[in-house]
Amino acid sequence: MDFQPTPEQRDLRAGVRDLLAGRYGRDALRASVARAEAAEADGGGGAVDRGLWRELGEAGFFSLRLPESEGGVGLGLPEAVVVFEEAGRALVPGPLVATHLAAGVVPGAASGSAVVTAFDLRGPLVAHLGEADAVLGTDGVPAGEPVRSADPLTPLWRAAGALPAEYRDAGALLTAALQAGSALRTVELAVRYAGEREQFGRPIGSFQAVKHLCSRMLVRAEVARTAVYAAAVTGDPAEIATAKLLADGAAVRGARDCLQVHGGMGFTWEADVHLHLKRAWVRAEQWRTAAGAEELLAEELLAEALERDAAP
Repeated sequence: MDFQPTPEQRDLRAGVRDLLAGRYGRDALRASVARAEAAEADGGGGAVDRGLWRELGEAGFFSLRLPESEGGVGLGLPEAVVVFEEAGRALVPGPLVATHLAAGVVPGAASGSAVVTAFDLRGPLVAHLGEADAVLGTDGVPAGEPVRSADPLTPLWRAAGALPAEYRDAGALLTAALQAGSALRTVELAVRYAGEREQFGRPIGSFQAVKHLCSRMLVRAEVARTAVYAAAVTGDPAEIATAKLLADGAAVRGARDCLQVHGGMGFTWEADVHLHLKRAWVRAEQWRTAAGAEELLAEELLAEALERDAAP
């Protein structure tokens, strides 16, 4: 069986990458950070670019898995994770996952004219509440209190509510795809800097310690990507939990290792790697946490062991 992306999936990835490169490159990312910081003084918000949101809707980002009979693109989870991987690579801000899941449920979500968010798993917290038109699984938008967030492009609010269980697996998988894209991007940033930065008259990428660091980043990112793709094909909850666990680790550890490659430069505001690290921290607590994934996998293993013991 061939698990390589199809030509159509490769074309989809290339098209999304070109769209985001033209519409949400580094300058737009930095502008988003500046806008969000300015809005923080007014109670949060400002991270979602409504114009970009509508463009994503027009490109089919949110309606990708809606049936064609309902005005969608009619594709599946494998194509969705390819698209979300590219969004993670570009660090596109906003409740992408929740709005995608709300297509066909919340008016305007599929077209990108509505911003839909969802509660996360760290208690009664919800991202982008101040910019949202709806909250997944609830009626209207509840009142909330701004909470300081590690990521300037993911404003958090404390409000009463909970994450609907029926969306958790798909949400966890799409968030894992975002994390995998971020992990792959930090590999690119580390390798590029290692080839440019020189010490003792040589690029630091020629030193064995830096080579090993970059190699480990690549292995973690590719393993996470493979797990995400496999889970998208099977839709199995345990495989989705595994993918989220691996992708969270790859994104967080990859960003930290990228900081290590950059040295002191990586800790400056001008370097983008700190934005990847902060976003990875936040995503690791959304839809399914490491503890939740480990618990689900432990239950699966225990059930299999009991079934083997009971077999004649």
